[in-house]
Amino acid sequence: MKELPTPTFAVSPVATPRRSLHPGVHALTAVPLRGKISVSWARHQDEIREAQRLRYQVFALEMGATLPKILAGHDIDLFDDYCEHLLVRDTASGQVIGTYRVLTPTQVRRVGGTYSDTEFDLVRLRSLRARMVELGRSCVHADHRHGGVILALWGALAEFMGRNQLDTMIGCASIPMQHQGVLGGHAAASIWRQVRQTHLADIEYRVTPRLALPVEQLDDSLVVEPPALIRGYLRLGARVLGAPAWDPDFNSADLPMMMRVSDLPARYLKHFSTSVAGA
Repeated sequence: MKELPTPTFAVSPVATPRRSLHPGVHALTAVPLRGKISVSWARHQDEIREAQRLRYQVFALEMGATLPKILAGHDIDLFDDYCEHLLVRDTASGQVIGTYRVLTPTQVRRVGGTYSDTEFDLVRLRSLRARMVELGRSCVHADHRHGGVILALWGALAEFMGRNQLDTMIGCASIPMQHQGVLGGHAAASIWRQVRQTHLADIEYRVTPRLALPVEQLDDSLVVEPPALIRGYLRLGARVLGAPAWDPDFNSADLPMMMRVSDLPARYLKHFSTSVAGA
């Protein structure tokens, strides 16, 4: 396998072997979980390609997204080379069945911004950026969409955030244009109506979409549930930062979301406190 040529700049004070991508998180590398799945951080280009193939399968083949044609059967964009890629594997087959990518503050400065910056004006988040990561391209294989994969991803993210003394996570959470049998943006408009009543961030953190979903022209009275990932974020204490953007390439409406470590439930906070103590 080809090792990644440029390791991420260190963001943790923990001493690590040369060329390590993940300071202080070796315990998370290929750790089996319940004998069925394992979680690890990509350390080679080949492993990132596995994540990109899974993303293509979910976003292009399932959701109908229009993706850049950089490499056939892969979802690749300019941010991938700057991100850490988290992988969940089926231990029996070795197949990557879940993935996240994480863009750290150091790498944001190198690439010039986050993916979320392309969809929203994030000027009100400028005071948070020094300790803020962006989560993105989250997906799970259709045959493995159960709580264990998401818990594995979140356990690794908790360790990563704690060890690197980071306290804020942002990202775009997508609502497909065809959601729960509803075509068009009506489901997204209805979900926006629901979450702004219960989970809207304080005004000091509100952001505005660059290409807004025209919610005022849509039926927002439908009784629909948010996608599972958004429901999970909300249970974790996430806040919605503003109205959804329209992403025509991914055929989705994207909600800007933010999670602060201090808002996480106790069962997740223990990961952070353990990590910081170990560092």
